[in-house]
Amino acid sequence: MTDTIAETGKSGRNPVAAAGTRTVAEAVTPDLVRRLTSAVVVSDTPTLAGTRVPFTGEPLAEIPESTPEDVATAFARARAAQPAWAARPVRERAAVLLRFHDLLLAHKDELLDLVQAETGKARAHAAEEVLSAAVEARHYGRAGASYLRPRRRRGVFPVLTQVTELRQPKGVVGQISPWNYPLALFVGDALPAFVAGNAVVTKPDTQTALTALRARELLVEAGLPAELWQIVIGDGPVVGPEVVAHADYVSFTGSTRTGREVATKAAARLIGASMELGGKNAMLVLADADLDRAAEGAVRACFSSAGQLCISIERLYVAEAVADAFLEKFTARTRALRLGNSLAWGADMGSLVSKRQLDTVTRHVEDAVKNGARVLTGGQARPDVGPLFYEPTVLEGVTEAAAVCTEETFGPVVSVYRFRDEEEAVARANDTAYGLNASVWSRSTRRARAVAARLHSGTVNVNEGYAPAYGSVAAPMGGMGDSGVGRRHGAEGILKYTEVQTVAVQRLISMGPSFGMSDEAHAKFLQTSLKALKALRFK
Repeated sequence: MTDTIAETGKSGRNPVAAAGTRTVAEAVTPDLVRRLTSAVVVSDTPTLAGTRVPFTGEPLAEIPESTPEDVATAFARARAAQPAWAARPVRERAAVLLRFHDLLLAHKDELLDLVQAETGKARAHAAEEVLSAAVEARHYGRAGASYLRPRRRRGVFPVLTQVTELRQPKGVVGQISPWNYPLALFVGDALPAFVAGNAVVTKPDTQTALTALRARELLVEAGLPAELWQIVIGDGPVVGPEVVAHADYVSFTGSTRTGREVATKAAARLIGASMELGGKNAMLVLADADLDRAAEGAVRACFSSAGQLCISIERLYVAEAVADAFLEKFTARTRALRLGNSLAWGADMGSLVSKRQLDTVTRHVEDAVKNGARVLTGGQARPDVGPLFYEPTVLEGVTEAAAVCTEETFGPVVSVYRFRDEEEAVARANDTAYGLNASVWSRSTRRARAVAARLHSGTVNVNEGYAPAYGSVAAPMGGMGDSGVGRRHGAEGILKYTEVQTVAVQRLISMGPSFGMSDEAHAKFLQTSLKALKALRFK
Protein backbone atom coordinates (compact mmCIF):
# COMPACT_ATOMS: atom_id res chain seq x y z
CA MET A 1 0.00 0.00 0.00
CA THR A 2 1.29 3.48 -0.84
CA ASP A 3 2.07 5.72 2.14
CA THR A 4 -0.59 8.42 2.16
CA ILE A 5 -2.04 11.38 3.94
CA ALA A 6 -5.72 11.82 3.11
CA GLU A 7 -8.34 14.39 4.06
CA THR A 8 -11.19 12.95 6.09
CA GLY A 9 -13.90 14.97 4.38
CA LYS A 10 -15.87 13.80 1.37
CA SER A 11 -13.94 16.12 -0.90
CA GLY A 12 -10.57 14.74 0.19
CA ARG A 13 -10.86 11.12 -0.79
CA ASN A 14 -7.81 11.21 -3.07
CA PRO A 15 -4.72 10.38 -1.00
CA VAL A 16 -1.58 12.48 -1.29
CA ALA A 17 1.77 10.69 -1.15
CA ALA A 18 3.92 11.31 1.92
CA ALA A 19 7.48 11.09 0.64
CA GLY A 20 10.86 11.18 2.35
CA THR A 21 10.22 8.87 5.30
CA ARG A 22 11.37 5.41 6.29
CA THR A 23 9.04 2.52 5.65
CA VAL A 24 7.95 0.22 8.46
CA ALA A 25 10.11 -2.55 6.98
CA GLU A 26 13.15 -0.27 7.14
CA ALA A 27 12.39 0.77 10.71
CA VAL A 28 11.52 -2.67 12.11
CA THR A 29 14.11 -5.09 10.76
CA PRO A 30 14.41 -8.80 11.55
CA ASP A 31 17.69 -8.12 13.37
CA LEU A 32 16.00 -5.54 15.59
CA VAL A 33 13.15 -7.92 16.38
CA ARG A 34 15.57 -10.72 17.29
CA ARG A 35 17.64 -8.44 19.51
CA LEU A 36 14.70 -7.00 21.40
CA THR A 37 12.76 -10.23 21.87
CA SER A 38 15.84 -11.96 23.29
CA ALA A 39 15.00 -10.19 26.57
CA VAL A 40 11.63 -11.95 26.90
CA VAL A 41 11.56 -14.69 29.52
CA VAL A 42 10.56 -17.78 27.53
CA SER A 43 11.25 -21.51 27.37
CA ASP A 44 13.65 -23.02 24.83
CA THR A 45 11.00 -23.55 22.13
CA PRO A 46 8.42 -20.80 22.65
CA THR A 47 5.18 -20.34 20.81
CA LEU A 48 5.35 -17.35 18.46
CA ALA A 49 2.59 -14.76 18.17
CA GLY A 50 2.42 -12.74 14.99
CA THR A 51 1.79 -8.98 15.09
CA ARG A 52 0.68 -6.78 12.20
CA VAL A 53 1.13 -3.20 11.05
CA PRO A 54 -2.20 -1.43 11.69
CA PHE A 55 -1.56 0.95 8.77
CA THR A 56 -1.54 -1.85 6.21
CA GLY A 57 -2.43 -5.15 7.86
CA GLU A 58 0.93 -6.58 6.78
CA PRO A 59 2.94 -8.84 9.13
CA LEU A 60 5.24 -6.93 11.47
CA ALA A 61 6.99 -9.36 13.85
CA GLU A 62 6.84 -12.73 15.55
CA ILE A 63 6.91 -12.37 19.32
CA PRO A 64 7.86 -15.30 21.60
CA GLU A 65 5.24 -16.06 24.24
CA SER A 66 5.93 -16.93 27.87
CA THR A 67 4.34 -19.83 29.71
CA PRO A 68 3.06 -19.77 33.30
CA GLU A 69 6.33 -21.47 34.27
CA ASP A 70 8.26 -18.67 32.55
CA VAL A 71 6.39 -16.13 34.65
CA ALA A 72 7.50 -17.94 37.81
CA THR A 73 11.08 -17.89 36.52
CA ALA A 74 10.88 -14.17 35.80
CA PHE A 75 9.72 -13.42 39.33
CA ALA A 76 12.45 -15.61 40.82
CA ARG A 77 15.09 -13.72 38.85
CA ALA A 78 13.64 -10.34 39.78
CA ARG A 79 13.35 -11.31 43.44
CA ALA A 80 16.99 -12.38 43.54
CA ALA A 81 18.13 -9.05 42.06
CA GLN A 82 15.92 -6.76 44.16
CA PRO A 83 17.74 -6.68 47.57
CA ALA A 84 21.01 -5.40 46.10
CA TRP A 85 19.14 -2.70 44.20
CA ALA A 86 17.18 -1.65 47.30
CA ALA A 87 20.45 -1.39 49.23
CA ARG A 88 21.71 1.32 46.88
CA PRO A 89 21.19 4.94 47.95
CA VAL A 90 17.94 6.42 46.63
CA ARG A 91 19.74 9.16 44.74
CA GLU A 92 21.85 6.56 42.95
CA ARG A 93 18.71 4.73 41.86
CA ALA A 94 17.08 7.98 40.76
CA ALA A 95 20.13 9.01 38.73
CA VAL A 96 19.42 6.11 36.35
CA LEU A 97 16.17 7.86 35.38
CA LEU A 98 17.94 11.09 34.53
CA ARG A 99 20.28 9.24 32.16
CA PHE A 100 17.26 7.43 30.73
CA HIS A 101 15.60 10.82 30.10
CA ASP A 102 18.51 11.81 27.87
CA LEU A 103 18.50 8.50 26.02
CA LEU A 104 14.77 8.78 25.30
CA LEU A 105 15.28 12.14 23.64
CA ALA A 106 18.42 11.03 21.82
CA HIS A 107 16.56 8.05 20.31
CA LYS A 108 13.29 9.89 19.73
CA ASP A 109 12.97 9.21 16.00
CA GLU A 110 13.61 5.49 16.39
CA LEU A 111 11.04 5.28 19.19
CA LEU A 112 8.48 7.19 17.11
CA ASP A 113 8.92 4.66 14.31
CA LEU A 114 8.31 1.75 16.69
CA VAL A 115 5.26 3.32 18.33
CA GLN A 116 3.72 4.11 14.96
CA ALA A 117 4.53 0.72 13.46
CA GLU A 118 2.84 -1.11 16.34
CA THR A 119 -0.10 1.20 17.15
CA GLY A 120 -0.85 2.93 13.84
CA LYS A 121 -1.11 6.33 15.51
CA ALA A 122 -0.06 9.60 13.87
CA ARG A 123 3.53 10.67 14.45
CA ALA A 124 2.51 13.75 16.44
CA HIS A 125 0.61 11.52 18.85
CA ALA A 126 3.53 9.10 19.08
CA ALA A 127 5.69 12.09 20.00
CA GLU A 128 3.41 12.77 22.96
CA GLU A 129 4.47 9.38 24.30
CA VAL A 130 8.19 10.00 24.10
CA LEU A 131 7.90 13.44 25.67
CA SER A 132 5.55 12.17 28.39
CA ALA A 133 7.97 9.39 29.32
CA ALA A 134 10.85 11.86 29.45
CA VAL A 135 8.90 14.23 31.71
CA GLU A 136 8.15 11.43 34.16
CA ALA A 137 11.75 10.21 34.13
CA ARG A 138 12.95 13.72 34.93
CA HIS A 139 10.40 14.20 37.69
CA TYR A 140 11.09 11.00 39.62
CA GLY A 141 14.80 11.34 38.87
CA ARG A 142 14.78 14.74 40.60
CA ALA A 143 12.02 14.33 43.20
CA GLY A 144 12.19 10.62 44.01
CA ALA A 145 14.57 10.98 46.96
CA SER A 146 12.40 13.71 48.47
CA TYR A 147 9.27 11.57 48.27
CA LEU A 148 11.03 8.67 49.96
CA ARG A 149 13.08 10.45 52.62
CA PRO A 150 12.57 9.49 56.27
CA ARG A 151 10.09 11.78 58.01
CA ARG A 152 9.97 12.70 61.66
CA ARG A 153 6.56 12.40 63.30
CA ARG A 154 5.41 13.66 66.68
CA GLY A 155 5.67 10.99 69.37
CA VAL A 156 3.22 10.15 72.12
CA PHE A 157 5.46 12.03 74.59
CA PRO A 158 7.02 15.17 73.07
CA VAL A 159 10.83 14.99 73.01
CA LEU A 160 10.83 11.73 74.95
CA THR A 161 9.33 9.65 72.11
CA GLN A 162 11.13 10.05 68.77
CA VAL A 163 9.23 8.66 65.79
CA THR A 164 10.49 8.22 62.23
CA GLU A 165 8.43 7.13 59.24
CA LEU A 166 10.42 5.03 56.76
CA ARG A 167 9.52 3.80 53.29
CA GLN A 168 10.50 0.25 52.39
CA PRO A 169 10.08 -1.25 48.89
CA LYS A 170 7.25 -3.71 48.28
CA GLY A 171 9.62 -6.20 46.63
CA VAL A 172 8.65 -7.26 43.12
CA VAL A 173 5.92 -5.29 41.35
CA GLY A 174 3.79 -7.04 38.75
CA GLN A 175 2.87 -4.67 35.92
CA ILE A 176 0.34 -5.29 33.15
CA SER A 177 0.48 -2.53 30.54
CA PRO A 178 -1.79 -1.82 27.53
CA TRP A 179 -1.31 -1.43 23.80
CA ASN A 180 -2.62 2.10 23.35
CA TYR A 181 0.33 3.95 24.96
CA PRO A 182 3.05 1.28 24.84
CA LEU A 183 5.90 3.61 25.77
CA ALA A 184 4.40 6.20 28.13
CA LEU A 185 2.36 3.80 30.26
CA PHE A 186 4.90 0.97 30.17
CA VAL A 187 7.69 3.24 31.36
CA GLY A 188 5.60 5.59 33.46
CA ASP A 189 4.35 2.99 35.92
CA ALA A 190 7.71 1.20 36.22
CA LEU A 191 10.05 4.15 36.82
CA PRO A 192 8.78 5.16 40.28
CA ALA A 193 8.74 1.49 41.31
CA PHE A 194 12.47 1.28 40.53
CA VAL A 195 13.29 4.49 42.38
CA ALA A 196 11.43 3.09 45.41
CA GLY A 197 13.79 0.09 45.37
CA ASN A 198 11.60 -2.55 43.72
CA ALA A 199 12.13 -5.00 40.91
CA VAL A 200 9.44 -5.22 38.22
CA VAL A 201 7.99 -8.00 36.09
CA THR A 202 5.98 -6.56 33.22
CA LYS A 203 3.53 -8.12 30.79
CA PRO A 204 3.17 -5.65 27.91
CA ASP A 205 0.54 -6.22 25.24
CA THR A 206 1.88 -8.53 22.53
CA GLN A 207 0.91 -6.13 19.73
CA THR A 208 3.17 -3.41 21.14
CA ALA A 209 5.91 -5.52 22.71
CA LEU A 210 8.75 -4.13 20.58
CA THR A 211 8.23 -0.58 21.83
CA ALA A 212 8.23 -1.83 25.41
CA LEU A 213 11.34 -3.95 24.91
CA ARG A 214 13.25 -1.07 23.33
CA ALA A 215 12.35 1.18 26.26
CA ARG A 216 13.63 -1.46 28.69
CA GLU A 217 16.82 -1.77 26.66
CA LEU A 218 17.42 1.98 26.98
CA LEU A 219 16.80 1.92 30.73
CA VAL A 220 19.34 -0.89 31.10
CA GLU A 221 21.76 1.21 29.05
CA ALA A 222 21.10 4.03 31.52
CA GLY A 223 22.28 1.82 34.37
CA LEU A 224 19.36 -0.30 35.54
CA PRO A 225 20.51 -3.88 36.35
CA ALA A 226 19.08 -6.04 33.57
CA GLU A 227 17.78 -8.72 35.95
CA LEU A 228 15.74 -6.12 37.81
CA TRP A 229 13.22 -5.68 34.96
CA GLN A 230 11.84 -8.95 33.62
CA ILE A 231 9.52 -9.08 30.60
CA VAL A 232 6.93 -11.79 30.00
CA ILE A 233 4.61 -11.82 27.01
CA GLY A 234 1.53 -13.84 26.21
CA ASP A 235 -2.22 -14.04 26.05
CA GLY A 236 -3.79 -11.95 28.79
CA PRO A 237 -6.03 -14.65 30.33
CA VAL A 238 -3.04 -17.04 30.47
CA VAL A 239 -0.11 -14.86 31.55
CA GLY A 240 -1.92 -12.03 33.34
CA PRO A 241 -3.23 -14.10 36.27
CA GLU A 242 0.23 -15.57 36.77
CA VAL A 243 1.70 -12.09 37.11
CA VAL A 244 -0.86 -11.27 39.80
CA ALA A 245 -0.25 -14.63 41.50
CA HIS A 246 3.47 -13.94 42.07
CA ALA A 247 3.59 -10.15 42.59
CA ASP A 248 3.98 -8.24 45.85
CA TYR A 249 1.97 -5.39 44.32
CA VAL A 250 0.10 -5.04 41.02
CA SER A 251 -0.02 -2.11 38.61
CA PHE A 252 -2.68 -2.57 35.93
CA THR A 253 -3.94 -0.41 33.08
CA GLY A 254 -6.79 -1.74 30.96
CA SER A 255 -10.51 -2.35 30.85
CA THR A 256 -12.81 -2.10 33.85
CA ARG A 257 -13.96 -5.69 33.33
CA THR A 258 -10.43 -7.07 33.52
CA GLY A 259 -9.60 -4.67 36.33
CA ARG A 260 -12.28 -6.25 38.50
CA GLU A 261 -10.71 -9.66 37.93
CA VAL A 262 -7.27 -8.33 38.83
CA ALA A 263 -8.64 -6.70 41.96
CA THR A 264 -10.33 -9.93 43.05
CA LYS A 265 -7.16 -11.98 42.62
CA ALA A 266 -5.01 -9.36 44.37
CA ALA A 267 -7.45 -9.13 47.28
CA ALA A 268 -7.40 -12.90 47.71
CA ARG A 269 -3.62 -12.66 48.23
CA LEU A 270 -3.89 -9.56 50.46
CA ILE A 271 -1.64 -7.53 48.18
CA GLY A 272 -2.25 -3.99 46.97
CA ALA A 273 -3.15 -2.95 43.44
CA SER A 274 -3.49 0.30 41.53
CA MET A 275 -5.57 0.33 38.37
CA GLU A 276 -6.39 2.86 35.69
CA LEU A 277 -9.46 1.55 33.90
CA GLY A 278 -12.11 2.76 31.45
CA GLY A 279 -13.67 6.16 30.95
CA LYS A 280 -16.55 7.96 29.29
CA ASN A 281 -15.06 11.41 29.64
CA ALA A 282 -17.08 14.61 29.35
CA MET A 283 -16.20 18.04 28.03
CA LEU A 284 -18.37 21.03 29.01
CA VAL A 285 -18.44 24.11 26.78
CA LEU A 286 -20.05 26.89 28.84
CA ALA A 287 -21.94 29.78 27.27
CA ASP A 288 -19.06 32.21 27.79
CA ALA A 289 -16.36 29.96 26.26
CA ASP A 290 -14.04 31.13 23.50
CA LEU A 291 -15.63 29.01 20.77
CA ASP A 292 -12.70 28.98 18.36
CA ARG A 293 -10.35 27.88 21.12
CA ALA A 294 -12.87 25.35 22.42
CA ALA A 295 -13.46 23.85 18.95
CA GLU A 296 -9.74 23.51 18.35
CA GLY A 297 -9.24 21.97 21.78
CA ALA A 298 -12.13 19.56 21.28
CA VAL A 299 -10.48 18.16 18.16
CA ARG A 300 -7.36 17.34 20.17
CA ALA A 301 -9.39 16.02 23.10
CA CYS A 302 -11.56 13.72 21.00
CA PHE A 303 -9.32 12.46 18.22
CA SER A 304 -5.75 12.21 19.54
CA SER A 305 -4.47 8.67 18.95
CA ALA A 306 -7.72 8.04 17.03
CA GLY A 307 -9.60 8.31 20.31
CA GLN A 308 -7.75 5.28 21.71
CA LEU A 309 -6.81 7.18 24.83
CA CYS A 310 -8.27 6.48 28.26
CA ILE A 311 -8.60 10.20 29.00
CA SER A 312 -9.94 11.34 25.62
CA ILE A 313 -13.37 12.98 25.35
CA GLU A 314 -16.35 10.90 24.22
CA ARG A 315 -19.21 13.11 25.52
CA LEU A 316 -19.38 16.77 24.59
CA TYR A 317 -21.90 19.01 26.43
CA VAL A 318 -22.46 22.46 24.87
CA ALA A 319 -24.58 25.35 26.16
CA GLU A 320 -27.68 25.77 23.97
CA ALA A 321 -26.98 29.47 23.44
CA VAL A 322 -23.71 28.73 21.61
CA ALA A 323 -24.25 25.16 20.39
CA ASP A 324 -24.91 25.95 16.74
CA ALA A 325 -21.94 28.28 16.46
CA PHE A 326 -19.66 25.84 18.26
CA LEU A 327 -20.71 22.86 16.16
CA GLU A 328 -20.13 24.76 12.94
CA LYS A 329 -16.54 25.44 14.02
CA PHE A 330 -15.96 21.99 15.51
CA THR A 331 -17.31 19.97 12.58
CA ALA A 332 -15.39 22.09 10.07
CA ARG A 333 -12.14 21.42 11.92
CA THR A 334 -12.97 17.72 12.27
CA ARG A 335 -13.81 17.39 8.59
CA ALA A 336 -10.44 18.92 7.67
CA LEU A 337 -8.38 16.41 9.67
CA ARG A 338 -5.88 14.43 7.61
CA LEU A 339 -5.55 10.67 7.97
CA GLY A 340 -2.05 9.24 7.53
CA ASN A 341 -0.67 5.72 7.16
CA SER A 342 3.08 6.28 7.18
CA LEU A 343 5.97 7.06 9.53
CA ALA A 344 5.73 10.69 8.45
CA TRP A 345 4.88 13.96 10.11
CA GLY A 346 1.83 15.80 8.79
CA ALA A 347 -1.09 13.49 9.55
CA ASP A 348 -3.64 14.62 12.12
CA MET A 349 -4.92 11.15 12.93
CA GLY A 350 -3.77 7.60 12.35
CA SER A 351 -5.34 4.18 12.36
CA LEU A 352 -7.19 2.10 14.90
CA VAL A 353 -4.99 -0.68 16.25
CA SER A 354 -7.09 -3.77 15.51
CA LYS A 355 -10.18 -5.13 13.81
CA ARG A 356 -11.74 -5.48 17.25
CA GLN A 357 -11.46 -1.72 17.79
CA LEU A 358 -12.77 -1.03 14.29
CA ASP A 359 -15.73 -3.34 14.87
CA THR A 360 -16.60 -1.57 18.14
CA VAL A 361 -16.47 1.86 16.52
CA THR A 362 -18.57 0.72 13.57
CA ARG A 363 -21.12 -0.95 15.83
CA HIS A 364 -21.46 2.11 18.06
CA VAL A 365 -21.98 4.52 15.18
CA GLU A 366 -24.45 2.28 13.32
CA ASP A 367 -26.38 1.57 16.52
CA ALA A 368 -26.54 5.28 17.37
CA VAL A 369 -27.93 6.13 13.92
CA LYS A 370 -30.44 3.29 14.18
CA ASN A 371 -31.64 4.82 17.45
CA GLY A 372 -32.11 8.30 16.03
CA ALA A 373 -28.69 9.98 16.11
CA ARG A 374 -27.41 12.16 13.26
CA VAL A 375 -23.88 11.99 11.87
CA LEU A 376 -22.62 15.57 11.62
CA THR A 377 -19.34 14.50 10.05
CA GLY A 378 -17.44 11.26 9.52
CA GLY A 379 -19.23 8.00 10.23
CA GLN A 380 -17.42 5.79 7.73
CA ALA A 381 -14.50 3.39 7.60
CA ARG A 382 -11.68 4.39 5.23
CA PRO A 383 -10.28 1.23 3.62
CA ASP A 384 -8.85 3.44 0.87
CA VAL A 385 -6.31 4.68 3.42
CA GLY A 386 -5.83 1.45 5.37
CA PRO A 387 -7.75 -1.57 6.66
CA LEU A 388 -8.35 -0.16 10.16
CA PHE A 389 -8.97 3.53 9.45
CA TYR A 390 -12.22 5.21 10.52
CA GLU A 391 -13.14 8.82 9.99
CA PRO A 392 -13.25 11.10 13.03
CA THR A 393 -16.97 11.18 13.77
CA VAL A 394 -19.30 13.65 15.47
CA LEU A 395 -22.80 12.49 16.47
CA GLU A 396 -25.75 14.52 17.70
CA GLY A 397 -29.14 13.38 18.94
CA VAL A 398 -27.74 10.28 20.64
CA THR A 399 -30.38 8.65 22.82
CA GLU A 400 -29.99 6.53 25.94
CA ALA A 401 -30.97 3.50 23.88
CA ALA A 402 -27.69 3.72 21.95
CA ALA A 403 -24.65 1.85 23.25
CA VAL A 404 -22.41 4.82 22.50
CA CYS A 405 -24.33 6.86 25.08
CA THR A 406 -22.90 4.97 28.06
CA GLU A 407 -20.32 2.45 26.82
CA GLU A 408 -16.70 3.38 26.24
CA THR A 409 -16.04 3.43 22.48
CA PHE A 410 -12.27 3.92 22.58
CA GLY A 411 -12.23 5.29 19.07
CA PRO A 412 -12.64 8.53 17.08
CA VAL A 413 -16.30 9.10 17.98
CA VAL A 414 -17.81 11.87 20.12
CA SER A 415 -21.47 12.46 20.98
CA VAL A 416 -22.70 16.04 21.35
CA TYR A 417 -25.44 17.03 23.81
CA ARG A 418 -26.95 20.46 24.45
CA PHE A 419 -27.67 21.80 27.94
CA ARG A 420 -29.71 24.69 29.33
CA ASP A 421 -27.70 25.63 32.42
CA GLU A 422 -24.69 24.56 34.43
CA GLU A 423 -26.75 22.51 36.87
CA GLU A 424 -27.95 20.33 34.01
CA ALA A 425 -24.46 20.12 32.50
CA VAL A 426 -22.88 18.96 35.75
CA ALA A 427 -25.65 16.46 36.45
CA ARG A 428 -25.41 14.91 32.99
CA ALA A 429 -21.62 14.83 33.00
CA ASN A 430 -21.73 13.01 36.36
CA ASP A 431 -24.40 10.57 35.18
CA THR A 432 -21.93 7.75 34.51
CA ALA A 433 -20.29 4.95 36.41
CA TYR A 434 -16.91 6.23 35.22
CA GLY A 435 -14.87 9.17 36.50
CA LEU A 436 -11.48 9.39 34.85
CA ASN A 437 -11.09 12.75 33.09
CA ALA A 438 -13.17 15.82 32.26
CA SER A 439 -12.79 19.21 30.61
CA VAL A 440 -14.44 22.61 31.21
CA TRP A 441 -14.26 25.60 28.85
CA SER A 442 -15.03 29.16 29.91
CA ARG A 443 -13.53 32.63 29.63
CA SER A 444 -13.92 32.88 33.40
CA THR A 445 -11.32 30.79 35.21
CA ARG A 446 -13.20 31.28 38.48
CA ARG A 447 -16.42 29.97 36.97
CA ALA A 448 -14.67 27.03 35.31
CA ARG A 449 -12.89 26.08 38.54
CA ALA A 450 -16.20 26.07 40.40
CA VAL A 451 -17.77 23.76 37.80
CA ALA A 452 -14.66 21.54 37.75
CA ALA A 453 -14.84 21.00 41.51
CA ARG A 454 -18.38 19.60 41.13
CA LEU A 455 -17.43 16.97 38.54
CA HIS A 456 -16.98 13.35 39.64
CA SER A 457 -13.64 12.89 37.91
CA GLY A 458 -10.08 12.13 38.95
CA THR A 459 -8.69 14.89 36.72
CA VAL A 460 -10.39 17.97 35.28
CA ASN A 461 -8.76 20.28 32.73
CA VAL A 462 -9.85 23.89 32.26
CA ASN A 463 -9.65 25.23 28.69
CA GLU A 464 -7.87 22.09 27.46
CA GLY A 465 -8.85 18.47 27.02
CA TYR A 466 -6.43 16.22 28.91
CA ALA A 467 -2.78 17.22 28.52
CA PRO A 468 -2.36 19.76 31.36
CA ALA A 469 -3.50 17.38 34.11
CA TYR A 470 -1.75 14.32 32.69
CA GLY A 471 1.45 16.20 31.92
CA SER A 472 1.66 17.74 35.40
CA VAL A 473 3.39 14.68 36.82
CA ALA A 474 3.91 16.16 40.28
CA ALA A 475 0.12 15.90 40.75
CA PRO A 476 -1.78 12.59 41.07
CA MET A 477 -3.68 11.17 38.10
CA GLY A 478 -6.30 8.42 38.21
CA GLY A 479 -9.99 7.60 38.23
CA MET A 480 -13.04 7.57 40.45
CA GLY A 481 -15.80 4.96 40.35
CA ASP A 482 -15.39 2.35 37.62
CA SER A 483 -12.39 4.23 36.24
CA GLY A 484 -9.96 2.78 38.71
CA VAL A 485 -8.30 2.57 42.10
CA GLY A 486 -5.18 4.42 43.18
CA ARG A 487 -3.16 7.03 41.33
CA ARG A 488 -0.08 7.39 39.18
CA HIS A 489 2.19 10.47 39.26
CA GLY A 490 3.17 12.66 42.18
CA ALA A 491 3.72 11.36 45.70
CA GLU A 492 0.97 8.75 45.41
CA GLY A 493 2.53 7.40 42.23
CA ILE A 494 5.71 6.35 44.04
CA LEU A 495 4.60 5.81 47.65
CA LYS A 496 2.13 3.13 46.52
CA TYR A 497 5.17 1.00 45.70
CA THR A 498 6.37 1.15 49.31
CA GLU A 499 5.48 -0.27 52.69
CA VAL A 500 5.38 2.41 55.38
CA GLN A 501 7.33 1.53 58.51
CA THR A 502 7.20 3.39 61.81
CA VAL A 503 10.27 3.31 64.07
CA ALA A 504 9.66 4.74 67.57
CA VAL A 505 12.49 5.32 70.05
CA GLN A 506 11.54 5.88 73.69
CA ARG A 507 13.98 7.92 75.81
CA LEU A 508 14.54 8.52 79.54
CA ILE A 509 11.24 7.18 80.85
CA SER A 510 9.45 3.96 80.00
CA MET A 511 5.85 3.56 78.98
CA GLY A 512 5.10 1.70 82.22
CA PRO A 513 4.94 3.03 85.76
CA SER A 514 8.12 4.87 86.83
CA PHE A 515 9.60 6.26 90.02
CA GLY A 516 7.77 3.73 92.15
CA MET A 517 4.29 4.73 90.94
CA SER A 518 1.43 2.31 91.29
CA ASP A 519 -0.62 1.42 88.24
CA GLU A 520 -3.38 3.75 89.44
CA ALA A 521 -0.98 6.64 90.02
CA HIS A 522 0.58 6.06 86.61
CA ALA A 523 -2.84 6.13 84.93
CA LYS A 524 -3.67 9.44 86.70
CA PHE A 525 -0.31 10.84 85.61
CA LEU A 526 -1.07 9.94 81.98
CA GLN A 527 -4.54 11.47 82.26
CA THR A 528 -3.10 14.73 83.57
CA SER A 529 -0.47 14.68 80.81
CA LEU A 530 -3.12 14.28 78.10
CA LYS A 531 -5.07 17.26 79.42
CA ALA A 532 -1.90 19.34 79.47
CA LEU A 533 -0.97 18.37 75.92
CA LYS A 534 -4.42 19.38 74.69
CA ALA A 535 -4.22 22.69 76.53
CA LEU A 536 -0.82 23.32 74.95
CA ARG A 537 -2.42 22.60 71.53
CA PHE A 538 -0.23 19.62 70.69
CA LYS A 539 -1.47 17.64 67.71
